[in-house]
Amino acid sequence: EDTMLRSLFLDHPESVGESYLGHARFALGFGFWLIVAGLAALVHAVLPFAFKTTASTILRRLHARIDHRGR
Repeated sequence: EDTMLRSLFLDHPESVGESYLGHARFALGFGFWLIVAGLAALVHAVLPFAFKTTASTILRRLHARIDHRGR
């Protein structure tokens, strides 16, 4: 049972070269910026003059973080 719990919580973080806490920090930060990008896009949908490039800029930065992760 201990091995199964360890596997559930650590297999994926270890597969991307991170500890559990390091992976949690990365994922929480990533999720936060996805929410910010989503909110900017929603506002932009109604007010096209607002946040013209905010969502796409955030998404490009997040993509770069994923691409350079663990290098």
